[in-house]
Amino acid sequence: MPIAERYADPDLRLEVDSPVIAAQLAHRSVRQFLDTPVDDATLHAVVAAAQSASTSSNLQPWSVIAVRDPERKARLAALANHQQFINQAPLLLVWVADLDRAHRLAASAAAELTGADYLESTIVGVVDTALAAQNAVVAAESLGLGTVFVGAIRNQPRAVATELALPPHTFATFGLAVGTPDPQERSGIKPRLPQRAVLHRETYDATHADGVIADYDDRLAGYNERYGLPGNWSERVLARLANASSLNGRDRLRADLEYLGLPSV
Repeated sequence: MPIAERYADPDLRLEVDSPVIAAQLAHRSVRQFLDTPVDDATLHAVVAAAQSASTSSNLQPWSVIAVRDPERKARLAALANHQQFINQAPLLLVWVADLDRAHRLAASAAAELTGADYLESTIVGVVDTALAAQNAVVAAESLGLGTVFVGAIRNQPRAVATELALPPHTFATFGLAVGTPDPQERSGIKPRLPQRAVLHRETYDATHADGVIADYDDRLAGYNERYGLPGNWSERVLARLANASSLNGRDRLRADLEYLGLPSV
């Protein structure tokens, strides 16, 4: 059952009957794709699902760029740590926190828009973009497609903005590779932290939550070993957040945001 795999606990059972939740529990990242195209009818359905996500104050401060051209995908892959699956996927969606639409509206109406310069507005743009993209993932998987997010799109945001001809006041938040999963790919449902680690009741209880980390490290290390991956969860977290260099260029993100017209004061 997906919930047993999701928590690497064979004794767990889903106590509610929901095909939607069952599908969500079965989610996995796909990094090998067949060359089957993703047609426009599918793209439109996925974007419609994305637009059905919640949005703060109905601002809808995001856009998405569908990239199919192999040469453009190759250039974006080079900017995103040379990840081969970007080239292999028939469709790359680049999700953009987009406050320029509001700026254009203000310019047309000769209206003030200094509120867009604040950190709150940047956060709203990024949060709404993420909510929409996650809806798109669920929709794509319901149609038999596989996906994987590409955070490395943020490694070189200025170059990505140039490649995609982004206007000012926008930021390419992440990519999403989409396509038909290659059945030859060796991967599974990666175990997550036990709910005790993330679900607090009434108040935050770090001692209670952290008591399951060692066991989770063992479970994830076992999963990783099966698929030829190194280490456990704690090691990965500490390596990923060790210092500025471990952020792969994203330590400069505040300066990049200001350059792109999102001062986030």
